Amino acid sequence: ESKAWEVDTCRGHYNNVSCAVFHPRQELILSNSEDKSIRVWDMSKRTGVQTFRRDHDRFWVLAAHPNLNLFAAGHDGGMIVFKLERERPAYAVHGNMLYYVKDRFLRQLDFNSSKDVAVMQLRSGSKFPVFNMSYNPAENAVLLCTRASNLENSTYDLYTIPKDADSQNPDAPEGKRSSGLTAVWVARNRFAVLDRMHSILIKNLKNEITKKVQVPNCDEIFYAGTGNLLLRDADSITLFDVQQKRTLASVKISKVKYVIWSADMSHVALLAKHAIMICNRKLESLCNIHENIRVKSGAWDESGVFIYTTSNHIKYAVTTGDHGIIRTLDLPIYVTRVKGNNVYCLDRECRPRVLTIDPTEFKFKLALINRKYDEVLHMVRNAKLVGQSIIAYLQKKGYPEVALHFVKDEKTRFSLALECGNIEIALEAAKALDDKNCWEKLGEVALLQGNHQIVEMCYQRTKNFDRLSFLYLITGNLEKLRKMMKIAEIRKDMSGHYQNALYLGDVAERVRILKNCGQKSLACLTAATHGLDEEAESLKETFDPEKETIPDIDHNAKLLQPPAPVMPLDTNWPLLTVSKGFFEGTIASKGKGGALAADIDIDTVGTEGWGEDAELQLDEDGFVDAGEGFGEEGLSKGQEEGGGWEVEEDLDLPPELDVPAGPAGASEDGFFVPPTKGTSPAQVVWCNNSQLPVDHILAGSFETAMRLLHDQVGVTNFGPYKQLFLQTFARGRTTYQALPSLPTMYGYPHRNWKEAGLKNALPAVGLKLNDLIQRLQLCYQLTTAGKFEEAVEKFRSILLSVPLLVVDNKQEIAEAQQLIAICREYIVGLSMEIERKKLPKETLEQQKRICEMAAYFTHSNLQPVHMILVLRTALNLFFKLKNFKTAATFARRLLELGPKPEVAQQTRKILSACEKNPTDTYQLNYDMHNPFDICAASYRPIYRGKPVEKCPLSGACYCPEFHGQICRVTTVRD
Repeated sequence: ESKAWEVDTCRGHYNNVSCAVFHPRQELILSNSEDKSIRVWDMSKRTGVQTFRRDHDRFWVLAAHPNLNLFAAGHDGGMIVFKLERERPAYAVHGNMLYYVKDRFLRQLDFNSSKDVAVMQLRSGSKFPVFNMSYNPAENAVLLCTRASNLENSTYDLYTIPKDADSQNPDAPEGKRSSGLTAVWVARNRFAVLDRMHSILIKNLKNEITKKVQVPNCDEIFYAGTGNLLLRDADSITLFDVQQKRTLASVKISKVKYVIWSADMSHVALLAKHAIMICNRKLESLCNIHENIRVKSGAWDESGVFIYTTSNHIKYAVTTGDHGIIRTLDLPIYVTRVKGNNVYCLDRECRPRVLTIDPTEFKFKLALINRKYDEVLHMVRNAKLVGQSIIAYLQKKGYPEVALHFVKDEKTRFSLALECGNIEIALEAAKALDDKNCWEKLGEVALLQGNHQIVEMCYQRTKNFDRLSFLYLITGNLEKLRKMMKIAEIRKDMSGHYQNALYLGDVAERVRILKNCGQKSLACLTAATHGLDEEAESLKETFDPEKETIPDIDHNAKLLQPPAPVMPLDTNWPLLTVSKGFFEGTIASKGKGGALAADIDIDTVGTEGWGEDAELQLDEDGFVDAGEGFGEEGLSKGQEEGGGWEVEEDLDLPPELDVPAGPAGASEDGFFVPPTKGTSPAQVVWCNNSQLPVDHILAGSFETAMRLLHDQVGVTNFGPYKQLFLQTFARGRTTYQALPSLPTMYGYPHRNWKEAGLKNALPAVGLKLNDLIQRLQLCYQLTTAGKFEEAVEKFRSILLSVPLLVVDNKQEIAEAQQLIAICREYIVGLSMEIERKKLPKETLEQQKRICEMAAYFTHSNLQPVHMILVLRTALNLFFKLKNFKTAATFARRLLELGPKPEVAQQTRKILSACEKNPTDTYQLNYDMHNPFDICAASYRPIYRGKPVEKCPLSGACYCPEFHGQICRVTTVRD
């Protein structure tokens, strides 16, 4: 038996109450009712705190989450999951101090000592938690903003933090409260307030208005340094100078929620709901990162890496756009500071926490990007850098040799070694793998490098006897070719046997092979033709006169014999010296002077290499035993021949034999030492004096030119640049003949010869901006003539040539940028038109798509003569589709351009017909009033405010799903 007493009543619902629950962690009651509302009650005051309503659904049931601050309510149409208040804590960081609000107290946390004290009690009276905080270290003051559900009721409080705070009994200073959406500091004793009319008020420390600033339309403001603010509107962020009342810069990004500046204010991270944009001080976008889960918070690492959190991950982002996961999270956190391996953060219950992370991956990438090669080397040797992602990253960035030195998997090492052209490491991996495909690939790469000794070994391992025989033929190794003929005989390979006899010019052997094959006529003919009379006669005696005919001999036959080797090639082809990469050079320098290190070049170990010593030993099936010639017997033989190196240097030679000393590193026995590749002093100077890619191309340094193009404009695919490189290089020098019978001499003209000598010289550039402008006129003519595909190629050639210009003033820079924009507009528009013409027209959907693409083309920035043609096309298509309203707008735009009289007359007729029925029969994906960019890949509109990817070189716009793909406009970068 149980009893119940009515203690008190909460009144407010005006229909049946369906369900009520106690809040798990606060003195609150939640109830819902058939009056279509959910109410929150204060248990101590028995009064309503909050009300949530739906217009058409009655509520029936409520449930509280056992761990999270979430509630679920069921109604007629389904259910909703909601929280009562914002869980993100309000905090501000200055130096080693963190200020944050918890339980109506302002608290201070020292990051170094972990001392956490309450410094001030906040005034009560607001039923909403603090939304954000702005701290002023000069005046030791804070601005606390409170955001109400009705934005017009939002307020902020200005507090001065007491100097001598008692953590056990903190003071409760009187704050100054005023209405305003957001308040942030802009100077030592001034702060800016965004009021309910969306204008900015500048106030002093007494909370008095000193200035009112009219700004462009904005709905939020953020701190941007002394005297500056970041203004947010629906689809962009604007840097605004409060003192001069002017806009400094702007960048497109929709609905930024948080702004985090780096310590030196050189970079800023703009955080939206599902996106991060990193910009420099001038709001120039450096990279865009899109996330599928909400972005929660972020902070800048001391090395310039942005560490941010989503609902369940801690991630990193480098300013170049590289990003990745550091670790997972059980619950969301809010990062306040990152130092070393520690991430300082607040959780949703406002408890300070310190998480440990492994920064190796992003520090490795950062060192590689900044070319801090010593750090890269240290990490490769000491860090546990594993995983296919790191290997793929190194390959993508052009550093496979770095991955090669820490990858343990032999298969991966083999692939990387082939990509680097490192035959020695590839050979080691191939021996470990002992796979036929690996030996075949190694043989192909070694053959390209002229390392015929390794090619020989690969052919032996794969038992590729045909190629092995041909290798011995072209290297003039007749002794081994005879052994190959013997192998073929043992293997009973008649074709190979005869082929080797042909290579050797051994007529007697060929006669014997033909005789053994039963080809008596050919054997007799071969013997008689080559003068082997006795053999021919003996063969003729074997013929049956009644059944067989003795062949007639051609007395005009000419002898065909393979030429005898003049100089058999025992050593590998000489290779020109190339500059080693930073990593290979550092590894090599480590071993210099080592007492145990044997600095032996593989090419200097004897002149025979693996050729003569690797005897072809046959097993009982006639196959090659690949292990022979490389074992202990060969080693002991070499040791026996050494004889203790009894070298006699003091020989008395006749004076006529004195010859000048050869170059360093030259060896005897006819070993070929390749000369160092020569360079012109002028060309070396050009590379040292300039960071322009065109100067390096003119100097013939294509490798550094490619590196500069990659670093400056992000070029990754250099195929389209090949012809431009060669043309530019050809213009870098002049040729003249000084005297007859002497080789041609070269001159290297300079563009700054008047003011600079040879030391500061720069090459004359043949390609001028005016040349590209003249070529642009040819492109216009091709476009007018309807030769779209040819025009696209010409426009693309002009666009790719712009980074190879040398401009002297701001006007030329502006003209070059305008040239890029013109080429981009025409390439995108004409490519879309080419694609439109390829589309079928059978179904209604196909016809609608054709009309949409024609409409998009009208928004390209074209010359008037071309815009007239584009508008005429769109007008006709929309008129045929009976979308008269849109067709009328095209007609009006066409008439505004002043077409020919006959075109204008026809257009007015169509316009008159459209105005009689100004409706659109079909709904299309086209809104002429909403500004948009055309996706250069899908040819669909990207309306303002939508996420967009841009090619930094051409400025072409793409939908986010095309991120990482090659730009369709330039075809040279992603």
